[in-house]
Amino acid sequence: MADPRPSDERAGRHLRALPSPEVDTSDWPAQAADAIERTVQGVREKTTGPAITVARWLVAGMFALVAGTAVAILLAITLVRLIDAYLPDSVFGEEHVWAAHLIVGVLPFLVGLWMLAQRTGDDTDAS
Repeated sequence: MADPRPSDERAGRHLRALPSPEVDTSDWPAQAADAIERTVQGVREKTTGPAITVARWLVAGMFALVAGTAVAILLAITLVRLIDAYLPDSVFGEEHVWAAHLIVGVLPFLVGLWMLAQRTGDDTDAS
């Protein structure tokens, strides 16, 4: 008669069944639900947590960009009005808003020229 135990023929030895630990099977639906909940929470912490963090940084960055742009525009308007109010009429004439725009616009122009000079890369055409 054949041996009912499984055997590993390559090794030439018989495998024994491992003793099973005592498991409380009376409340297995609750245990299964707890295991599923732990798994889902672990996946959520590893995926949704970083995604929420990135989304928060994106929202904060967009807010800072919009608010910074608004502040820069209001600052430019204020500077033009202040400079226009204090420019002497004897030097620039009665209508000298153009001079205030010129004075306020020189700084961004110079910053742009400096940034253009600092660029790196290939100067040849891509086409």
